[in-house]
Amino acid sequence: MFSFSSHAPPAKGNRGRRPKRLGTIAQYLILTLMTVLMAGPLLWQLSLSLKSSGESLYERPPRLLPEHPTWHNFVAVLDRIPVPHYFLNSLLVAGMAVIGNVVGATCAGYALGKLRFRGRGVATAVFVAALLVPGEIVLISQFLLVRNAGLANTLVGVVLPTIVAALNVLLMRNAFASLPAEFDEAAIVDGANVWQRFIRVSLPQVKGVITVVAIFSFIGSWNDFLWPLIVLSDESNYTLTVGLNRLRGTFYSDPRLVAAGTIIALIPIVAFFAILQRYFFRGLEEGGLKG
Repeated sequence: MFSFSSHAPPAKGNRGRRPKRLGTIAQYLILTLMTVLMAGPLLWQLSLSLKSSGESLYERPPRLLPEHPTWHNFVAVLDRIPVPHYFLNSLLVAGMAVIGNVVGATCAGYALGKLRFRGRGVATAVFVAALLVPGEIVLISQFLLVRNAGLANTLVGVVLPTIVAALNVLLMRNAFASLPAEFDEAAIVDGANVWQRFIRVSLPQVKGVITVVAIFSFIGSWNDFLWPLIVLSDESNYTLTVGLNRLRGTFYSDPRLVAAGTIIALIPIVAFFAILQRYFFRGLEEGGLKG
């Protein structure tokens, strides 16, 4: 006599699906946590900027959506400080930083990635070392150099230390080094010199990475606060980040106004990235951020 069990063994497919589901759930939990950590402070600043004076800022649990949204805080910021003037100063500084990094980092990156010369490895090591050194360590030496050059309290003095960033040079170096050598060899056979190979052959193939450099330069220069605060002493030369510090007084500080000023300062960054985002992600795909 044979006896048959009424319970069939679980299928292999079901056992394989459970780890996949757990992995998917873990991924979504991590993404949710990262979204809260990254976007949470920004959403809170936006909420503060829209709250009226009668609403509590420190209630528990905190209320993210304002009960009576108002634009009064933004108008108050424009009345308290000359935002358009500070905005123009920041735009000039960021524009000089973008141009300097795009031109300087591209030329330096091509030299390190494509040209063969004595000391190339040492030059690359210097840029890597400059990237590893914290900026606060060299603040005093930078200020002394800028002051001795007669550029203290000027917008040129603000942008000078970051006119060519080490990170951007290394990004361009990796981008040019990843290009096939056959392109340059074919151009040499056709009689092209170094500048012709650089402008006509290599440069069109790294446009995406150049966009990455431009975005990094703009954001870094626009958001910089410590260095402009040290170099600038005249309020007429203040950048927007330094000028927003005037919203905080010794005896009075309204978090709503500070939050509104922060949102105003964020608008150009969002607009600049929105315009170049397609080329930015293309640059990431080209391998500009690979080690």
